[in-house]
Amino acid sequence: MHVVVTGACGFIGSHVTQALLARGDSVVGVDNFNHFYDPVVKEAHRALLEEHPGFALVRGNLLDAVVRTAAFVRRPDVVVHLAAWAGVRPSIEMPALYQRENIEGTVAMMEQTRACDVGGSLPRFVFASSSSVYGGQGRSGQGKVPFHEDDPVNEPVSPYAATKRCCELLLHTWGHLWGLFSTSLRFFTVYGPRQRPEMAIHKFSQLLLAGRPVPRYGDGSTARDYTYIDDIVGGVLAAIDRSSGPTSRIYNLGNSKTVRLDALIQKLANAFDVEARLVPMAEQPGDVPLTCADITRARAELGYDPLTSIDAGLEKFAAWFRTRHGAPRSNPGH
Repeated sequence: MHVVVTGACGFIGSHVTQALLARGDSVVGVDNFNHFYDPVVKEAHRALLEEHPGFALVRGNLLDAVVRTAAFVRRPDVVVHLAAWAGVRPSIEMPALYQRENIEGTVAMMEQTRACDVGGSLPRFVFASSSSVYGGQGRSGQGKVPFHEDDPVNEPVSPYAATKRCCELLLHTWGHLWGLFSTSLRFFTVYGPRQRPEMAIHKFSQLLLAGRPVPRYGDGSTARDYTYIDDIVGGVLAAIDRSSGPTSRIYNLGNSKTVRLDALIQKLANAFDVEARLVPMAEQPGDVPLTCADITRARAELGYDPLTSIDAGLEKFAAWFRTRHGAPRSNPGH
């Protein structure tokens, strides 16, 4: 199978691309190596991917027609659209950027895919959505837990979340009008080796190992459904292979278990064998109080089966982090 993967040199993208190559697929990756975080991180991922003869890279922005044309020189069987400007808090500061890159970029990829029509047959389309679309659901007196794909998601609390929900709706429209077969995956807080450096677990790790205090936003009671990267990759591959069922389908990919923020910090400190010192901070705008995935649909239709517990996943992350940063295995004073 031939696959186009956008955001191929990012955290999730590099893992998905490696898994596709390992099973014998060919991949054209697209990435613009922007400065959302240090491009050197993505360059390291690129070097890993380019060791495989089945991988080719196209550098550039998806809004550039020349870049899209280069990526689609060979008609793909599946387009996996993972590229986006990520992060809830930055989207509040730069909403126009998120609208342009996330919504317009996705529409450009949908149209490029639609141009591959051969006798009424289009490549399949897999889209990286987010658990953030559920908004404030889970707050006391609001919504239900765990979150199901059919729950109303009409009240996003950040521009980032709004862009992801908008793209889900657009995919439904393209499916209705032109038969674009799409799968939208709502990722629930993905972590593991190669995690983006601005994400909480990565940032907390740097602070813990430097002996610096860790910011705890709110009272520590906010909770997330943390999902290990290997489990996410399994779900993405299953979505890539989905070729029957509803034309436009949404799936939660989570662990279906929640961990409080204060408990996460302590578990991470335990994984590094250091002491956690906390600095209480105000709640952050755009943050949601709780995420928890109902994965019944993904289990039944994709065979999705997350196996990695939070403790096991954090141990694996800590081992990778030590190797990458040369961190000591323990704190002599602990």
